[in-house]
Amino acid sequence: MASLTTTFANAVLKATPPSARVLRNQLIESHLGLVRQVVGKLLAHLPVGADLENLASAGVLGLVEAARKFDPRRGIRFETYSYPRIRGAVLDELRRNCPIPQHKLEQAARVRRACEELDSAASITQLAEKSGLTPDQVAESLAALRLTRILSLDRFGSLQEIGIFDHHEFPDMHAEKEEQKRILTEAIEALPERQRLVVTLYYMEDLRLREIGVVLHLSESRVSRVLSAGVFAIGQFLRGRDRSRQK
Repeated sequence: MASLTTTFANAVLKATPPSARVLRNQLIESHLGLVRQVVGKLLAHLPVGADLENLASAGVLGLVEAARKFDPRRGIRFETYSYPRIRGAVLDELRRNCPIPQHKLEQAARVRRACEELDSAASITQLAEKSGLTPDQVAESLAALRLTRILSLDRFGSLQEIGIFDHHEFPDMHAEKEEQKRILTEAIEALPERQRLVVTLYYMEDLRLREIGVVLHLSESRVSRVLSAGVFAIGQFLRGRDRSRQK
C-alpha cells in the first residue's frame, strides 16, 4: 500500500501549479504515513479483499486538500489538522462503495437481532446459537456492524482519539480519560489470552492485522475475527460494569 500511496501522491503533486507545488510538496510527502495509518486502522473493520488502493487514493486526496488549506499561523500541528480530513475522505469513499457483501450484511442483521433479543451480556457463543451462525461468522458480522456504525458517526468522533484536546486546558477531561483507561485495562486483562494479545498488539503496539498474523502464525482474516471477538467482549465487560454501578 505504501508504493501505491506514494505513486498517487506524486501524480496529484505534478498536476498542481508550480508555485503551490513547492509549498505543499514537503507537507504531503512527509505525512503519507498518516494515510497508511488511517487505512491500516480500518482494516480490522473491512472484509478480506476490500479495495485498499481506492481507500489509499481517497486518503491521499484528503491529505492534499489538508495541505492546500493548512495555515501554520493558527498554531495547530499539521498532523492534528490533517488526520480527521484524511479519515473523513477514506470514510466518504467507504460510504460511496460499501465493501461489505450482501450476504455479510444479512448475517450482520441476524446478529443484530440476536443481540436485541438476548441479555446485553451475551457471549459470542450465545449469539451464534441464537442467530444460527458459527462463532467465526458472528465475529465477522460484529466487524461489519462496527464498520456501519463508524460510517454513520459524526467525524468529530475522531478528534479526541488523535489528541486534539489539550489536557492542561481541560483538566476534568484528562481525569475522566485516565479513569476510562484504567477501566479499559481491566476489561482487556479479563479477556482470554489470544484475544488479549491481539487487542494489545493492535491497539497498544499499533501493529497491523497482517503483522499480528505473522507474530501469531494466523491468517489475516483469522486475526480480524479474534480482534472482533475481543472488542465485543470488552464492550460486554463495560456494559456489565455500568449496570452494576446503576444498581
